[in-house]
Amino acid sequence: MSTISPILEVAGLTKHFPILRGLLSRTVGHVQAVDGVSFTLQAGETLCIVGESGCGKSTVGRCILRLIEPSAGTVKLDGVDITGLDENGMRPYRQRMQIVFQDPYASLNPRLRAGEIVGEPLENFGLAHGAERRDKVARLLERVGLRAEAMDRFPFEFSGGQRQRLGLARALAPSPRVIVADEPVSALDVSVQAQVLNLMIDLQEEFGVAYLFISHDLGVVEHIADRIAVMYLGQIVELADKTALFETPLHPYTEALLAAAPIADPGARRERLILEGDVPSPINPPAGCRFHTRCPYAVARCRVDTPALREVAPRHWTACHLREPGAAPGPLKRPG
Repeated sequence: MSTISPILEVAGLTKHFPILRGLLSRTVGHVQAVDGVSFTLQAGETLCIVGESGCGKSTVGRCILRLIEPSAGTVKLDGVDITGLDENGMRPYRQRMQIVFQDPYASLNPRLRAGEIVGEPLENFGLAHGAERRDKVARLLERVGLRAEAMDRFPFEFSGGQRQRLGLARALAPSPRVIVADEPVSALDVSVQAQVLNLMIDLQEEFGVAYLFISHDLGVVEHIADRIAVMYLGQIVELADKTALFETPLHPYTEALLAAAPIADPGARRERLILEGDVPSPINPPAGCRFHTRCPYAVARCRVDTPALREVAPRHWTACHLREPGAAPGPLKRPG
């Protein structure tokens, strides 16, 4: 493990949304969107969070940014716990954390010109005004592959890829330490996806920013990630370096995700792990391991005992009773 202090530390992050019913809006239950998520992020690193739709990965990003308030847990930025800060206390930390949204069409104000959209953070945080602000905006636009004269155009005059470049420029404007990228290329054509991903990698090398990159696309993740956290039903079930996770997945759910990913070679064949059943409801998740209802390797212990996220190999954590620390990785055996 690195001795350098992480820029972002998340411990036990939890978000339960209340279910309200009746005229009095009584709470009759909770949606357990995120349940005890912990990880760290180093400066200049890209940590990708992957999982099926509804697993809670976007909620994790929004809780970290305090766009929605977490139910429990702590988020530390540069060693400072920001989870209990009020709006005034959060202001300097909001400058250090920015977000790139999934939808490049809905995330930009249609009434503002591009220069105003990118320049707004500079104005809000008192970083630049007047001619200085306009010069900085022009340089940012050119850095993300847009011409300086584009600052006088409205969002509807840009393509989807150009809008996402505009979103990147806006996120970079206040010189953040961390950018949460929530499915930033999922709404783009494949060829444009590659351009935006390569741009993000170049910008990271230039500005030293850390990415918390949220995606369901393993092909995208493989291109940009340093480390990968796999989420299932509100919890992290595996966390490892990109190479280790793709070459030796240790959790059955990760194995199934990788097996389901398309292969570029039409003649290639591989054994697929077919998952039966549907994802359980986050309102009433199963006891024990939350994946046991779909896991072909599940044993009796999996149904009653919740597995902890443990380091079972160097820099490789997984939450699975069938993986013991120090044991050689290999295929699991089906019970019976």
